[in-house]
This record gives sequence, C-alpha cells and structure tokens, in this order.
Amino acid sequence: MEKFLSIPVTNEQNQLVSVKDIKLIEQTSTVLVTITYGGGLEIAIGHAALSSGSEAMRDAIQNAVIASLQTPWTKPSYQVSNLPAAVSAIDVVVPA
Repeated sequence: MEKFLSIPVTNEQNQLVSVKDIKLIEQTSTVLVTITYGGGLEIAIGHAALSSGSEAMRDAIQNAVIASLQTPWTKPSYQVSNLPAAVSAIDVVVPA
C-alpha cells in the first residue's frame, strides 16, 4: 500500500508527499530539506530558517516517514505535526 505524508504548508492546504521509494532525506541548508527517490527525482521542502548545523527538520521528516510506515494499510496518509519550522513550499525537482 502506498503511504503519503500530509505536510502543512503556510498559507496553503496540506500537501501529500509520497513515502514510496525514498532513498535519502537530507538537510541541504538552513531552509531546505530534500527527499531523493529512486530514479533521481527530488522533493524540495522549503521551511523557516533553522540555526546553522541543525538537522531538526530532516529528523522530523524522517521520523514522520517511519511513523507513517508503522500505520495500518487502511491509513495511507500520515498527518505530519510538530515540525520544528513552518513549511513555506514543497516543490518537485525534476532531474536534468
């Protein structure tokens, strides 16, 4: 069964992000987390600035992925809450 994270985005409705085939979740800057999937597709999650060296947002997203996979198959969407920073945008980065 496919699983999705339902992530709240400031001034928008929640957006669904697939959990299937994730290869890496990385805090790429103080304001960006990227999720890399098999095949090279990436999701960029922009968020409010964290202190330099903090990986709190990456850790929160990773924990949400793990929690989503522990839910029953009848619950395909997992509501992400208590993020350490507000999410401002979620974008698909298509490989060149």
